[in-house]
Amino acid sequence: MNNILVVNAGSSSLKWQLFQQSDLTLLASGLMERMNTPEASFTFKFQGQKEQVAIANLSYEDGVLRLLKQLEDNGIIHSPADIIAVGHRVVAGATTFEKPTIIDRTNLDTLKQLDKYAPLHNPVQVDCIETLMHILPTNVPQVAVFDSQFYLDMPDETSFYGLPYEYSQDYQIRKYGEHGISHSYILQATADFLKQPVADLKLITLHLGGGSSITASQNGKPVDTSMGFTPLEGVPMGTRAGSLDAAIVPFLMNELDKSADDVITLLNAKSGILGVSGVSADMRDIQSTRATNPRAKLAYDMFITSAVKFIASYHVELGGANVITFTAGIGENDARLRADICAKLAVLGVQIDLELNENGSGARQISTPDSTIKVLMIPTNEELAIANHVLATI
Repeated sequence: MNNILVVNAGSSSLKWQLFQQSDLTLLASGLMERMNTPEASFTFKFQGQKEQVAIANLSYEDGVLRLLKQLEDNGIIHSPADIIAVGHRVVAGATTFEKPTIIDRTNLDTLKQLDKYAPLHNPVQVDCIETLMHILPTNVPQVAVFDSQFYLDMPDETSFYGLPYEYSQDYQIRKYGEHGISHSYILQATADFLKQPVADLKLITLHLGGGSSITASQNGKPVDTSMGFTPLEGVPMGTRAGSLDAAIVPFLMNELDKSADDVITLLNAKSGILGVSGVSADMRDIQSTRATNPRAKLAYDMFITSAVKFIASYHVELGGANVITFTAGIGENDARLRADICAKLAVLGVQIDLELNENGSGARQISTPDSTIKVLMIPTNEELAIANHVLATI
């Protein structure tokens, strides 16, 4: 059996899928959450069955070893040798890695130098690459697929910052975005759903989850995106502050007597929905408490308002968007949030069908026939997109 394992490691979680090489049939999948905490859990899905167990302080290496054992115990693979390649989602490749790349010992060190471009994500993803290098046979290629590669074609006027030009050039300072694998997948999936060429779409995609990003695409390429040099910029997220005045960083350094790294950690890990609400980083908790908790309501309203600002500005940039597509954890599952965003877009002629929005399943159009902009909900599948990149690379 020849199979491709896809690993999508986050700052505290690891999603994975195992595909058959010949036709990319999904064989098994799973999720590890709250890694390295007492509340860590391991979920394994196979043939419609789901097994979830709590494993306190589960590490990434232990999680991968358990995953391989589960695959063998269920007869999905005979041994790790049945895995012929591993695909890894890596957030930041900067301009150093412009396409999916087989990571070996030589360029692993180069990849490690890019941790500063995505400090919450890249180190974990690099650790997973090293872990699988150690566990699997040495001839199994470890393919890094970069979120940043989708945005390298963005126009200079939307990807550059107002810094001295030589700084942007010398230090690779530009917008790299995030969720590029997802946005790219949804761009093609939207075209397929509408049976239109991607070149005909003036599309705004909303990848809304613990991390959220909004991207505008035209002629099959991105023209702007909400995340920036790092995944900290953009809408307020689960624990990330989103866009703010850069002068706040030295201000907090002085007021709190903290280092720059301390403040960046604060903005990445203790801010956003969690920091404003004081309740949770999870939008489900915000939805269930905002009617009685003013801070939860404030966090929700800030998220909606920020998303609407990005959508409206991208609508103008595109010369009039013709499609808006929601995706990812919140975008796919929170019908109320979709409705609240679209209600604020009514000034642009957006109208949604409340029945389709709330009660449909799978990819679907949720706007009414007379809506000036089509609104869709399409589940993302970053792992399948990565598997396709792996096939092309090996």
